Amino acid sequence: MGEKVKFVVERDELVDAVNWVSKSISNRPITTALLGIVIDAQDEITLSGSDLETAAKAKFKASISQKGKVLVPGRLLAEISRALPAKPVTFNLEGTRVLVTAGSAKFTLPTLPLVEYPTLPELPKTSGNLNSDLFATAVNQVAIAAGKDDSLPTLTGVFVEINKNQITLAATDRYRLAVRELTWSAADANIETTSLLRARTLADAAKSLIGSTQVTIALPATTTNEKLVGFVSEGKSMTSRVLDGSFPPFRHLLPNDSTAEAVIEVAPFLDSVRRVALVTDKTVPLRLNFSSNTLQLEAGTGDEAQASEKLDINYKGEDINIAFNPTFLTDGLTAINTAFVHITFTGANKPAVLTGQTEAGSAPITNYKYLLMPMRYSS
Repeated sequence: MGEKVKFVVERDELVDAVNWVSKSISNRPITTALLGIVIDAQDEITLSGSDLETAAKAKFKASISQKGKVLVPGRLLAEISRALPAKPVTFNLEGTRVLVTAGSAKFTLPTLPLVEYPTLPELPKTSGNLNSDLFATAVNQVAIAAGKDDSLPTLTGVFVEINKNQITLAATDRYRLAVRELTWSAADANIETTSLLRARTLADAAKSLIGSTQVTIALPATTTNEKLVGFVSEGKSMTSRVLDGSFPPFRHLLPNDSTAEAVIEVAPFLDSVRRVALVTDKTVPLRLNFSSNTLQLEAGTGDEAQASEKLDINYKGEDINIAFNPTFLTDGLTAINTAFVHITFTGANKPAVLTGQTEAGSAPITNYKYLLMPMRYSS
């Protein structure tokens, strides 16, 4: 090979960078080179990995004694990095093998053919930025509603709409719809664009950026044929191909009025849902009977196992008997991330909308809405 690479880095810096990059490596790549992580030692270290759908890079400082570039097996590097003792880590390329040492621990990694590694795409132009933790929370609230069926690819994505200083995130699997609105610092005060991003990729990226300060987002303009979105935060970057297809119109699904509404403390409600749902399969309807300041939860019928429980709640409007998928209801109650949930109804056979409330008597927090379709059931 002729290439020489040698540097020393702190173990935690290495682990953080490798974890980020390894998320973009495929288990079944079209070429062996894509199993690898590129280590590029110049003025700083840059790690790169890609599955051709997403590409990730991480940069960090190190004590570099010999500059150069090498490709090593990514999964193996990730496992070794996490297992190393908390001591400085030395990388040394000797011939076609890389010696990794930390304290008395020594590993030898084979190298992969660097010439076969593809050129990774450049980051698109910056669209704006926002707080990383806020971004992660918003993405998690929405991604839970994304579909898992790859035969319906547009429903496996998170729809991102940017209108000047406001971002709207939305996802649906046809049984529920999650919508989150938040403000950000737009690079162009008049920016308006939309993209459809893989929910899994977006959630992984957002989760990995928790704890950093800001995340910079780059989205393709609606007027271009660009198919890449980019994320950057404190030395980490990722590009991902956007999903083809159009996200279904969703705003008309969120009703502006209601015939009944309930305010319930989330913690005891979640406990009751989980207990009552124990007697049924996760996809069997959980029946909820709302009446004057009372909620009756029931599951199971006939000769099957049955369970019921009663909760005191604040309730206004007509009595409603409705049923939900208990897993989807639990997801929504967890995602609102507040002490109380505000549920609005327009009828027993129509979707309910969950929003958060900090206190029993406070106003609903309307920047996050979780719409849940009812299930049919036989009493």
